[in-house]
This record gives sequence, structure tokens and C-alpha cells, in this order.
Amino acid sequence: MTNFVPDFIKIKMKALYTILLLIVSNIFMTFAWYGHLKLQEMKISASWPLFAVILLSWGLAFFEYCFQVPANRIGFHENGGPFSLMQLKVIQEAITLIIFTVFTTVLFKGESLHWNHLAAFVCLVLAVYLVFLK
Repeated sequence: MTNFVPDFIKIKMKALYTILLLIVSNIFMTFAWYGHLKLQEMKISASWPLFAVILLSWGLAFFEYCFQVPANRIGFHENGGPFSLMQLKVIQEAITLIIFTVFTTVLFKGESLHWNHLAAFVCLVLAVYLVFLK
């Protein structure tokens, strides 16, 4: 007896794996791009030369790519995934905004959400909707 998994389940799983990998990738990306600011605020890296901060960020960005590249390969429709390049990019941007918002509001106490930020989120969700229209 062969292991039979319907194609629609395979596609749904690829979509789920893609989104989960993009979430992890964006966590690393956010820490690579903005985590050094928190380390500076905490006086951990305040005296580090800029070159050292760049190396730290590059080290984190390596792990971002370890998740980003597989996410795009798994999710891309020409590799059997469910998403076009435009869809992958808009999904990634939506995830980036969510991860960044959580990161900022949790780690940087001086930052808070305002009505215009929420309006921007609505626009981004609308962008995700529009990119999936046929």
C-alpha cells in the first residue's frame, strides 16, 4: 500500500511551512536590523565599534537566510508551492510588520501603537488580499 496524501493537503502543508519559516526568518531579521539598538540602550554594546555591531548583525542575518531561502523555495509555485513571487513578497512584508511591531512594543518601552499604525496595518492586510486576487 502506498502512502497517499492528497495534493491539496501537500499544498496546504507547503503554505504552512512557508509561513512558519518566514516568521522565524523575520524574527532573526528584526533582531539583526534593530536588536543592536536595544543592546546599545542596555549599555551592552554602547562602546562597541560600528564594525563589531555590523558583524553581530551579519551573524544574525545568516540565520535569517537559513530560514528565508527554504521558505521561498518551498512556497514558490514553480517549485510545487502555492505562492507566486508577488504573493511571497507581500506575505513576507506583512509578517515583517507584525514581528517588528511586537518587537518594538515589547522591547522599546518608549514606542507605542497609534491609530495611524493600525491604519497602516489595515492597508497591508488589504495588500495581502489584493495580491491573492486572480
